[in-house]
Amino acid sequence: MKRTIQLITCLLMICSLVLAGCGSQGTQTGEQPAENSKGKMKVGFIYVGPIGDGGWTYAHNEGRLQVEKELGVETIYKESVSEGPEAEKVAQDMIDQGAKVIFATSFGFMDYIEKLSKKYPDVIFLHCSGYKSGPNFINYFGKIEEPRYLSGIVAGLKTKTNKIGYVAAFEIPEVVRGINAFTLGVRSVNPKAEVHVRWTHTWYDPSKEKEAAKALLDEKCDIIAQHQDTAGPQQAAEEKGVWSIGYNTDMKNTAPKAYMTAPVWNWGPYYVKQVKAIMDGTWQAENFWGGMQDEVVALAPLTDNAPTEAKDKVAALEKDMKEGKVTIYTIFAGPLKDQNGTVKVSQGKSLSDKELLSMDWFVEGVVGTLNKTQ
Repeated sequence: MKRTIQLITCLLMICSLVLAGCGSQGTQTGEQPAENSKGKMKVGFIYVGPIGDGGWTYAHNEGRLQVEKELGVETIYKESVSEGPEAEKVAQDMIDQGAKVIFATSFGFMDYIEKLSKKYPDVIFLHCSGYKSGPNFINYFGKIEEPRYLSGIVAGLKTKTNKIGYVAAFEIPEVVRGINAFTLGVRSVNPKAEVHVRWTHTWYDPSKEKEAAKALLDEKCDIIAQHQDTAGPQQAAEEKGVWSIGYNTDMKNTAPKAYMTAPVWNWGPYYVKQVKAIMDGTWQAENFWGGMQDEVVALAPLTDNAPTEAKDKVAALEKDMKEGKVTIYTIFAGPLKDQNGTVKVSQGKSLSDKELLSMDWFVEGVVGTLNKTQ
C-alpha cells in the first residue's frame, strides 16, 4: 500500500512538471491547457503554415515566444490554418477557450476575423497584412519593401546573365509591391537587369516553390529571390550552383553556398508592445505599417557570397533607412514607369499609402504577368 501511494505521488509530480513545461511554450489549440496558466491573459495566434517552415510562420512564432517570455501571458496557437472558413472556426475555438486577444497572421484570414470582431466587441483582433479595421479590429504589417530594395542592390551587382528569378505566391498588392521594390533596387545599380516572376499560387508548398525556382533557372536566371514561406527556392539555387536572396528569416543555413542575404521580419517588439498596452488598458485601435526605423523589418547580414562592392553601398543606405532618411516613399518616388513604359509616377512625386497598399502594376524591368482577378 505504501509503495502504491509513493508511486502515485511520484506520477503526480511528473505530470505537474510536464504540464508546467507545456504552459511555458504555449498551447496548440485542441490540447489540454496547463493548470498553472489559470488567471493569466490568454493570447491566440493563427498561422497559415507550420511553425517549422523556417520562414513566415516561424518568424511570427518567434514573436509569440517573446510575448510569453517578456509578459508572462499564456498563448495558444494553431498551425497550418487554411485561408477560408477554417480561420473563423479556429478563432472561435480560441475565444471559447478564453482568448481575449487574437493575432491572425495571413492576408486571407481578414474577412473571417472581421466577422468575429463584430460578434465579440470585448475581444481584440489584430490581423496581419490586411486593410480592414474596426473599433476592436486593426491590421498591422511592415514595410518589407525597404530591406527588399537593399537585397535588390545585392542581386543587381551579383548577376552575370542580367536575369534574376523571383518565385512569388499570389498576385496581391503585398507581393507586387515587394517585387517592384526589389526590381527598383536591382536596376538602381544595374539598369540592364530584368526580374523574371513565376507564380505558385500557394504560400506554403516547399516542392512547388522549388520547382518554380528550377524553371526560372532553366531560363538562365542566375539568382533566385522569393516571396514564399519556405526555403525551397534557396535549395534549388544551391543545387544549381547559383545565388539566392531569401525571405522572412536569415536562411543562410539552408543554402550556405548560394544564399547572400534576406529581407526579414522581427515581430517580437510589436507583439510585446500591443499585448502590454492591452494589459495596461492603454491600447488604441490604430493600424500599423512600420519600416526599418521601427525595427519590425530588417536586412539579414550579407554573407561572403554577396559581392564585395555591395557591402558599403548597402550599409550606407541601411543606416539611412534606420534613421528614417530613406523610406518606402523614397523608393517609390518618380519618375517611375510601368513594365510597358508608361509613366506611373512623375518626377518630384511619390506613391501614397493608398496607392502602395493597392498596387496592381509592375515597374519597368519586371518580366511577368498579373492576373488581377486573383
